[in-house]
Parts: sequence; structure tokens; C-alpha cells
Amino acid sequence: DPLARDARRAIAADRSGAGGPLGDHAGLAPQPPATAMERDPMIVAGIGLRADATEADLHAALALTRRRPDTLATLAIKVTPALRRFADSLGLPLIELSEADIADIPTRTVSPRVQARFGTGSLAEAAALRVAGRGAKLTTLRVTSPNGMATVAIAEGIAP
Repeated sequence: DPLARDARRAIAADRSGAGGPLGDHAGLAPQPPATAMERDPMIVAGIGLRADATEADLHAALALTRRRPDTLATLAIKVTPALRRFADSLGLPLIELSEADIADIPTRTVSPRVQARFGTGSLAEAAALRVAGRGAKLTTLRVTSPNGMATVAIAEGIAP
């Protein structure tokens, strides 16, 4: 899956210090690529948000998951300056998906409005599952920020 592979590469670059937010000052030596048996699961936070959601709304929703993702994922049409600042503040890559990328992905929670608009029950869950890659499973169902402006779901999988 090309999206999961790109996300895995971005995460590997961050972990090795090669071009990531830690840079060469992290004191980390580049590591050889892991074999499929050695790979840790990739943890993806799928994000859903309203256009006027703030960075604080996104932090509030992620905090409810009690997880630290490796990458963030959402629809390209949902990306806002607040979401970019959120990703930057966490030092995480933001994978932008098309509507076709998430259409028909089954989700554990269903919003009738999202189902009608995007062809899947939860934008956050579908984005997380799509980017998490092979064998992806939801480990945290969609949670909503206290003010209802942002949603986050967590999926884990083994990306190629």
C-alpha cells in the first residue's frame, strides 16, 4: 500500500534523525531497515475536524486517546492551518488522503452525515485504518473533543 509505505518512510526518517524534527542533534545513529518480523506496529491517528477547529481542540481530542501516534492522517480537503500547526507541534507527519482513499472502509462507529458525504461511517477511523496499512486494527474508536470540533481514532498496522 503506497500510503502506508510513505508513512513508514517518514516515521523511519524521524526515528533515524535523517531529516526529521530531531535532526542530527538527537544523538541517534541511523538504523538499518527492520525486517517485517521486527517492525513495530505503526500507530496512526486519524483526524476528523470542523473547518474552525483550533489546535487546542485537536490536542484535546488526541489527549482522550491516551496514545502517542507515529503519524496523523485526514482528508486533504480537511487540512487547515490549525491542523498543520498541530502536526508540527507534535513533530509528526500528516498524510493527506483523497475521498476515494477512504470510501467504503468499514468503521466501528457511524455518523449518518459522514456516511452520506464520504461513503464511510467515520472519517477519523477510516483515515487511521487506511494509513496504518496491512492488518490494520482500530485500537481506539473515534473520540470527540469536549466541544465537538475534532475527532481522533487510533489504528495500528504493519506498513510495508
